Amino acid sequence: MEEAAELKTMNDNINELEAAMFENFEPINFPLVHRFTEGLYVREIFMPAGSLLTSKIHKTQHQYFILKGSVSVWIDEGEEIFLEAPYIGVTEPGTRRVLYIWEDCVWATSHPNPDNETVEQIEERILEKYENPLLTEEIKEKLKQINSSTYKTITS
Repeated sequence: MEEAAELKTMNDNINELEAAMFENFEPINFPLVHRFTEGLYVREIFMPAGSLLTSKIHKTQHQYFILKGSVSVWIDEGEEIFLEAPYIGVTEPGTRRVLYIWEDCVWATSHPNPDNETVEQIEERILEKYENPLLTEEIKEKLKQINSSTYKTITS
């Protein structure tokens, strides 16, 4: 029970930071590349230096790879860690991060895809449906437009 209260507190802090970010700065589009091979999906994101961002909440345990750049990451009880490429880590279910990008960064995650699901189906399976309750409808609409605007899919 204590763990849930701590996660809620961290999530509340991230919600407040995220709301302040959107009140004071224009949202940035972080391009995604979706890579598919038989039974595997890799999700790759480019984040430019100087960016501050929050992640979605992850449902699954999966590996992540920092292929380029350096980043400060805050997770769990607000602990900060500095990571730089090349780096391989593991995301645990329930993880939501705050990241500050020091050098242009390419971050990738890998996920099993034995049923050859679409990006939308995979996102349903690996990401929590969660909307920050502190964001205005105007900001939510802007985010929807940005999130759906730039990505490409590569199938091998």
